[in-house]
Amino acid sequence: MILEASLGVSLLLSFITAFIIAFFTSPAGVSGAFLLMPFQISVLSIITPSANATNFLYNVIAIPSGVYKYWKEGRFLWILAIAMIAGYIPGILLGTVVRTTLLFYPEYFKKFVGIVLLYLAFTLVRSKRKYSKIERVNVKFVSLRRVVFGSNGHDYEFNPLSISTVSFVVGIIGGCYGVGGGALMSPILVGIFKLPVHAIAGANLFGTFVSSVVGVVSYTVSGWQPRIDLGLAFGFGGMLGMYLGAHIQKFMPERLIRSILAVLITVLALKYIVG
Repeated sequence: MILEASLGVSLLLSFITAFIIAFFTSPAGVSGAFLLMPFQISVLSIITPSANATNFLYNVIAIPSGVYKYWKEGRFLWILAIAMIAGYIPGILLGTVVRTTLLFYPEYFKKFVGIVLLYLAFTLVRSKRKYSKIERVNVKFVSLRRVVFGSNGHDYEFNPLSISTVSFVVGIIGGCYGVGGGALMSPILVGIFKLPVHAIAGANLFGTFVSSVVGVVSYTVSGWQPRIDLGLAFGFGGMLGMYLGAHIQKFMPERLIRSILAVLITVLALKYIVG
């Protein structure tokens, strides 16, 4: 009876935590999945690779509604999604192997988590998103080395092979951490490849969804199944938080949200790195 009550409290706490994280991170344009890993480690005391699988399950549940929104609005850049997925899948699989071997021990994994969090804190402060009128994305030319698409009256291009190569590296890191790669990949697509945020968001989200499905499967096959109950609590809490967070975005300065999140994430990262 006590065990059942304790489990119920943990699930309720997980739902509330995912809701709060998504509520405050979605207005800043970042995924909250990367903050669920520290919650599992420090609050729920789950530090086995099962935590990674559960984190991936959160993405699988929470993301589809967002992808549908971008697809319905005609802002789903399918060729970019394919290029990222081509790199994500082998990267996630390799990342799973690294997590279950080289990063299996808590002291190593915590330091790895801290380093990834520092990178995310840096991108939160550095990133400056420019909003523009929403228009459909129109793919004009596709080849193995060059893709051209139009959006908001401008033409943009990228090399899909380069995208896949970078996605492979990001997939390894995401596979080790337990995130699909969207939070890591977004600043690279915008800052290095010079692609507009409004055009890459849907593809980035879908790439994260597919890589998360692969992550759940790869960890399960490796003998580390996700906690279904926690995954559901995280997923539905995150869905509600993202929905409400999107509505308060216009009332809260994005720069302020990003700065506060960056400070909190930096403190958390240093805690894991220093030990």
